Amino acid sequence: MIHMLDIAFSDASLPASGTIAILAVSGGAPAGALATLDAAVGGALTRAAKATGFGFDAAKTCVVLAPGAGYDRVILVGLGAVDALDGTVAEQAGVAAARALSDAGTSGVVVADGIAPDLTAHVALGVVLGSYRFDSYRTQPRKGDAGPLTAVTVACADPAAAQAAWQPLSAVARGVFLCRDLVSEPANMLRPPEFEQRILALRDLGVEVEVLDRDAMHKLGFGALLGVAQGSDAPPRTVIMRWNGGTDGTAPVAFVGKGVTFDSGGISIKPAAGMDEMKTDMAGAAAVVGTMAALAGRKAKVNAVGVVGLVENMLSGNAQRPGDVVRTAAGQTVEVLNTDAEGRLVLADVLWYTQDRFKPRIMVNLATLTGAIVVSLGVERAGLFSNNDGLAGHLAATGEQTGEKLWRMPMDASYLELLRSDIADLKNIGGRPGGSITAAKFLECFVNDVPWAHLDIAGTAFTSKATSHAPRGATGFGVRLLDRMVGTYYEG
Repeated sequence: MIHMLDIAFSDASLPASGTIAILAVSGGAPAGALATLDAAVGGALTRAAKATGFGFDAAKTCVVLAPGAGYDRVILVGLGAVDALDGTVAEQAGVAAARALSDAGTSGVVVADGIAPDLTAHVALGVVLGSYRFDSYRTQPRKGDAGPLTAVTVACADPAAAQAAWQPLSAVARGVFLCRDLVSEPANMLRPPEFEQRILALRDLGVEVEVLDRDAMHKLGFGALLGVAQGSDAPPRTVIMRWNGGTDGTAPVAFVGKGVTFDSGGISIKPAAGMDEMKTDMAGAAAVVGTMAALAGRKAKVNAVGVVGLVENMLSGNAQRPGDVVRTAAGQTVEVLNTDAEGRLVLADVLWYTQDRFKPRIMVNLATLTGAIVVSLGVERAGLFSNNDGLAGHLAATGEQTGEKLWRMPMDASYLELLRSDIADLKNIGGRPGGSITAAKFLECFVNDVPWAHLDIAGTAFTSKATSHAPRGATGFGVRLLDRMVGTYYEG
C-alpha cells in the first residue's frame, strides 16, 4: 500500500505560528511573503541569509531558529535565478523543503507565493518525492527520528489553479512511490508470484492485466527466460499491462522491464559482498509498473503496453549451466557462457513477444543490465542505446527536463561480431571491452525494425546517498522520464 503525504493548497497569507518554508528566487530585494516576514522580525531573515552565504541558490536551504513573530523556525529555500526557474528547479526546491521540514520534525507550510500555478504544482511534487520513506519492516523508530511527514500545505497566489495542475502530477508521484516500494522490498517478500499480485492491483486504475505462467511461456517458446528461471523454485511470470486511453486502433507505446527479483548470478555466482543489493535487479520492471500506474492514474490519452519478465536467478541442481544453449522466442539460439548475464536473456524473449504481438509505435526497455555502464557513466546518468534517432532524441531531451538524465552510447554494427558463437547464433557475453554496448547489441537482435531504446539504469535505480530528486535507496528512476516523454511526444 502506497503511503503518500497529503498535499493541500491555500492562499499565500502567512500562518500565525509553527514552522514555515519560504521559497524565493535569488537576486534583488525580498518580495512577497519573505519581505513581509523579514520586516516583522526586524530583518533577521536577510541577515541570516547573508551571514551564511545562502544566496537563495537553487535547492539550497537556510534554517533560521526562533526569529520571533510566533514562529518556531523559518526555512528559507532557494529557487535560483528567476530566468532559470522551471519545473525541475521547482521540484528540487520542494524536495529540499520536505527534507528540512522532516529534519525539523514538523509538517509545516511551504510558502510559494509569486510562483506560477504550474510551477507551484511541481513544488508540491518535489515535496511529496522528498518525503518518501520505506518503513514497512521497521517496528521501532530510529533514535531521534521524528517520523514521516504526513501533511503539507502549499501557500500560493492561486490555490485552485495549482490544485488543478497538481492532479496529474499526483498520479506521477504515486507511480514513483510504487516503483520505489517495489525496488525497496526484500527479495524474500517479492518473488515473481508476489510481484504479479502487486501488478494485479493496477486493475483498480483501469489497467488490463494478463499473466503468462510457465506453461504459457513454454508454448510461446520463451526458452531464454525459462532457462534463467529453471534454478529457482519460484515460478516465473510474464505480466502484460494495457492502458487503453487513446484512439481505438492506434498502435501503442510499449515499455518492457527486466524483473529479476533476485540475482545470485546462478552457477557464475556473484561475490558475497554486495550481493544483498541484487534484490534491486528488478528495478526496470518496477519502473514499467510505476509508469503504467502514472499513465492510468492521470488518464493519459494514449494506448500503452507494459510487459515485464519476472524471474529469480538462483542456484540448484536444476540451474542453468555455463555452456548451455537455449532457443529464444524469436527462434534464434544462444550459447550461455555466463549465467550472470541473465537479464538480456529474459529481455530477449519479452522484447520479441512485445513487438510481435502488439506492433508498437515505439518500444523502450529498462534494465539494471550491466556493471559496465556504471564504469562508463557513474551514477549521474543512465545509458541510452537506440536504433532510432528520433526516439533517442525524445528520451534525451526529456531526461534533461526531468533530471533523470541519459547519455547516448554507440551502437556500431561491429560490436555485434563480438557476440558470434561457435556453436549457436549468439553467445550471451562478448567479453569485458564495451560490455554495456555488446549487451545492448544483443537486445537489438530481438526488436526487429520497431523504433526501440534500451535504458541501462544499473547506476541510477538505487543510490547510496540522497540526491536532488530521491532519498537514499530506491530512486524510482524512469517513471517521471517515461511519463513526461509520453505526454510531450506521443499523447493525444
